[in-house]
Amino acid sequence: QVQLAESGGGLAQAGGSLRLSCAASRSIFDITTMGWYRQAPGSQRELVASITFTGSTNYADSGKGRFTISRDSAKNTVNLQIDSLKPEDTAVYYCSANYQNVRYWGQGTQVTVSS
Repeated sequence: QVQLAESGGGLAQAGGSLRLSCAASRSIFDITTMGWYRQAPGSQRELVASITFTGSTNYADSGKGRFTISRDSAKNTVNLQIDSLKPEDTAVYYCSANYQNVRYWGQGTQVTVSS
């Protein structure tokens, strides 16, 4: 099993930046793929960005250019940097881990962007 805990969400102004972190209970290098998803009110959960155990990254169109996914081996975290925040980035952001063909989710962290 993998337990995930997100942090770093909150209220931010448009144009600002936020850095979300996801701490995993297993080494992030043992997890096939980790990713960040988001779900806005009334919308489906959507992929923002993902990173494989080899370090290969993938971004959804909504995440390209303003979102950066990275790993911190010392802290065993996967991070999501969001720059040039927009009100439409308001959502609950979830960390996900695909480990041994099972997908695990964190509890989510709320990001609210004011205009």
